[in-house]
Amino acid sequence: MGWMRDETGLEKSPANHVPLTPLSHLRRAAAVFPDTTAVVYGPHRKTYAAYYERCTRLASALVKIGIKPGDVVATVLPNIPAQVEASFGVPACGAVLNTINTRLDIDTVAYIFDHGEAKAALVDSQFLPMVMEAIARMEGPAPQIIEVPDDHAGVHEIGEQIAYEAFLETGDPDFEWIMPQDEWESLSLNYTSGTTGRPKGVVYHHRGAYLMTMGTPITWQMTLRPQFMQIVPLFHCNGWNHTWMMPLLGGTVHCCRDISAKAIYDAIADEGVTHFGGAPIVLNMIVNATDAERKPFDHTVQVFTAGAPPAAATLAAIGEMGFNVTQVYGLTETYGHVTECLWDPNWGTLPDAEQAAIKAQQGVGFPMLEGLEVWDEHGHPITRDGTAQGEIVMRGNTVMKGYLKNPKATEEAFKGGFFNSGDIAVQHPNGYVQIADRAKDIIISGGENISSVEVEGALMHHPAVNLCAVVAKPDDKWGEVPCAFIELKDGAHADEAEIIAFTRERLAGFKTPKRVVFQELPKTSTGKIQKFELRTLAKTL
Repeated sequence: MGWMRDETGLEKSPANHVPLTPLSHLRRAAAVFPDTTAVVYGPHRKTYAAYYERCTRLASALVKIGIKPGDVVATVLPNIPAQVEASFGVPACGAVLNTINTRLDIDTVAYIFDHGEAKAALVDSQFLPMVMEAIARMEGPAPQIIEVPDDHAGVHEIGEQIAYEAFLETGDPDFEWIMPQDEWESLSLNYTSGTTGRPKGVVYHHRGAYLMTMGTPITWQMTLRPQFMQIVPLFHCNGWNHTWMMPLLGGTVHCCRDISAKAIYDAIADEGVTHFGGAPIVLNMIVNATDAERKPFDHTVQVFTAGAPPAAATLAAIGEMGFNVTQVYGLTETYGHVTECLWDPNWGTLPDAEQAAIKAQQGVGFPMLEGLEVWDEHGHPITRDGTAQGEIVMRGNTVMKGYLKNPKATEEAFKGGFFNSGDIAVQHPNGYVQIADRAKDIIISGGENISSVEVEGALMHHPAVNLCAVVAKPDDKWGEVPCAFIELKDGAHADEAEIIAFTRERLAGFKTPKRVVFQELPKTSTGKIQKFELRTLAKTL
């Protein structure tokens, strides 16, 4: 057995072992950066002392309406201060935060309320009618609703539910936060877009989120007091965990409800924004901004981009405008970004086109990721030649606990001791990973994941449709959009506008096909639709 050290008396104790949680960052910031501006949104400007008090009041108010540790509290909010405050206020009472995509259809919102068993929900006034209709369609108990008006954006209170500010007033500013006893405790619940119809509930733990906040500043080369613009929706992987990270650095979160080129340029020029993350559509928006939307600025803005790889031309153009873009990659199941295209200074001498092509790679693992590999169908690493393809697999503390109430899917995702992403990639000789295809046929449109299976399911309800297949069609603005290929029943008739209108009644607007082609679908000898042929065709449309 070999020599072993006697470690008697070296056990864990409250003095040397405290569960890791991002909640610690805000508690510390309230003491270390009390007068530093923490959150900005129009006239709303709160210091860390005030931010901490508001989150504390929210936690206390939730307890007073019966929220207990382990209960789920949902939000249906854009990136406004209430959503930022919920990031800390909800877990500070021991509850699990469930941020719901504001673009989802009514039935899916009803399903998420039921599946997650939300006990309460903070809802923006704009989305309140939709949420109330979703509640009417629920099978289980309805969550208690707190309405969040946004007068700054002209979204005024409806008044049928208690309003957010009045709700905060019921909270105790001296409430003692309920910190996790175990860092494996659930912190948040995030629903995927669903590859087989219904979305899956991804559960995060405190430890993973804490490590995300520690690893990200290293890659982003952040210093203290960054000015960060929250463009990535906080319902996407909790905004890639960036809002949990800001108090660690004494940074300022600049909320962005409606994303526009003017809002971004204004924040950079007037507020000194230094960092933001966004999908390639945001980069295109910046590059294609009008003169009236632009404002000059004299500092470099650091940008993380993820989703469909940005076009090399876009990366080249934005790089000349004062933005340094880093391609990152991850999934809901990995808390957001866990790989980065880490830049080698030696690449700076390469031609611009080659630099842009490298920047479109998903790269290597972040510091908080323990393993990143690309496996063949037998579970073996592929040849790192930039040509052989396999599935991206990952392991580490920033992989989800699992799928809520779905042990079979969790077991399948974790086969081989790694998280199996379903994304097909090549690996270059230097180890850098580059996505080649989507094994799950996911379409990424403007940063939103769209399941082709879900869209196909809606199309098949049309009485004239015999067979259909939905694939990604490249799009200059959105990166990708759904393109539907439809085989009609004999003697049946339908046109493109009719099909699009039909699916819009059943799906969220961003999921509806933007192009419909009527033709016989290519099939294998066994009748399986050959989507790879359709993907090739969609690129020519």
